[in-house]
Amino acid sequence: MYAEPIPITIVGAGATGCTLALLLARHGIPSTVVERRTQPLLHPAAHVVNARSFEIWHHASPRLAQDIAALAPPIETVNIIRWSSRLTDEPLGEIDLLSEPGMLAHVRTHSPFLISHIGQHLLMPVLWDALDQEPLVHFRRGITVCDVTAATDRMTLHTLTAQAGTTQDLTTRYLIAADGANSIVRDRAGIRMRGKVLANMGSVFFNAPDLHPVGKDRSLLNWIYEPNFCGVLIAHADDDYVLMTAYLHHAQQIARDGLSYWKRTLPQVLGPDVPVEIRSTGTWTMTSQTASTFRRGRLLLTGDAAHRFPHTGGFGLNSGVQDAHNLAWKIAAVLNGSASDTLLDTYETERRPVVERFAEQSVANHFRLDEVTQSVGITNRSLHGATTTAAHPLLSWIPDRLMATAADRLTHLQMRRTRALRGDTPTTRRRRAQIASAIPAQLEHFVSTGLEFGYTYASPLIHPEPGSPTDESDEVVTYRPTTRPGARLPHSMVLHEGSPHPIHDLLLHNGVTVVTPDPGSWAAALRERWPEDTLPFQVVGLITAGIEDTDMLVHLYEVGEGGAVLVRPDGHVVWRTRKAAPGATDELISRWARMWRAFSGVPNPDRDDA
Repeated sequence: MYAEPIPITIVGAGATGCTLALLLARHGIPSTVVERRTQPLLHPAAHVVNARSFEIWHHASPRLAQDIAALAPPIETVNIIRWSSRLTDEPLGEIDLLSEPGMLAHVRTHSPFLISHIGQHLLMPVLWDALDQEPLVHFRRGITVCDVTAATDRMTLHTLTAQAGTTQDLTTRYLIAADGANSIVRDRAGIRMRGKVLANMGSVFFNAPDLHPVGKDRSLLNWIYEPNFCGVLIAHADDDYVLMTAYLHHAQQIARDGLSYWKRTLPQVLGPDVPVEIRSTGTWTMTSQTASTFRRGRLLLTGDAAHRFPHTGGFGLNSGVQDAHNLAWKIAAVLNGSASDTLLDTYETERRPVVERFAEQSVANHFRLDEVTQSVGITNRSLHGATTTAAHPLLSWIPDRLMATAADRLTHLQMRRTRALRGDTPTTRRRRAQIASAIPAQLEHFVSTGLEFGYTYASPLIHPEPGSPTDESDEVVTYRPTTRPGARLPHSMVLHEGSPHPIHDLLLHNGVTVVTPDPGSWAAALRERWPEDTLPFQVVGLITAGIEDTDMLVHLYEVGEGGAVLVRPDGHVVWRTRKAAPGATDELISRWARMWRAFSGVPNPDRDDA
């Protein structure tokens, strides 16, 4: 039993907040989720869901992962990435993500799941439904946070209920800001974002059943470069699409009256005879920014509230899900008295380098697109420069009407450069050929399996090995499984109670797991000597039905036939050894106990019986 105040409150029911609440419930920890909306946002934002996110949702609930996976279209329908001048013309070039079947087969060995294309407007109703069905989650919609105050042992949220128009104070032991890029909680706490603004973006979500006739390929993404429009078209399920483009100033029509802008623009881009139903419009700011701190006392920032990326790479939603996974088991250990509050400091220590690497890759992807279009003089670098100039304080005295006119004219002049792609002249053919030759180098933008599975943690909770990780650990496209401390435990199918199971399904969610080809020896050696003042343990054997498969697992897990890998609840490796149980048990126990006791032994005020 927990006494008041509420043990943990999560502000924001996006993918990050929902995932954290559901993972905490798996640990037996109740939470309150506060969300300003009364219905899920139906204007799509993210649409790339990594296999690692599926693994994490499966950790929270196998049924949840199954329900989300059911939303994904067949992979062979979302494999084409295209560049075009006009949608009706022959493409300038394309990438077929399934052009190498061997690569797909190899990727399937890394996880029970595949990276998928699921619009956030489809994902969020499933996550909200999961919150509603979870008894340990108190999901409160229509609640706006107005202010936050902090005390030594608690946080207080000052809230406004939309429907009733009443105010209420909520007191909580720990507060999680999962309320997005424009986080009110982060701003009220005075935590600043550091980084740069890359562009202002406008988008329209629409339905167009006749846009791609039967028999014509439907690309997942299509970059469009024509004199009236430059942007990207994203295909969603059920003949839905999102079309995005950049703008320079808030007074331009796309920002102040988006519906009118897109009603005029869509026929120009899609064709005048294509029936279109506009579902919604929106604007957002493309940034690469990270919070100055992820923790202030009992407040922790997660997801977009802690870090913002360009959309080029699909790291935003997925990194928030990873934040929740890193944090959930640590919060549970603190609240159930297994660890002191200082354990939560390892959240930022471990996650900040990872999200900064994701940000670096996203920004690199964004500017690498220039390699395709630089031959016609349209680049994201020039867009960044124009965006920065338009936002300069010295221009704030110019009336909005004049700034909008200037921005529209500059944009039009820039887009006119794409006329160089029209017609059939030697110059046009040369420029189109330059674009086609540059497109294959964009692969890292769309395939980042190395970062999807290969991100690693470093903190006092990870025992470092001599030397530094190899360069392979930072590969973008290719993932090379390893049990090096800090890495995600490689996926494999192992026998458990007579049937094969993914090894991540067998990890102890509230303790540590010893993974070894010799489970009998390690279990016997640890059973009588495991210290009671740390997390519980279990042993999982690297055993398969065939000798050949078992030999492959011994090679994959890099600890020989008698060694072991120590794994945390979130699936990341703590320590490993090639030594057999009789000679290595004391080392495992001493190293783990030393690491864990650095975060334990302090009375926990969050328990009734503390």
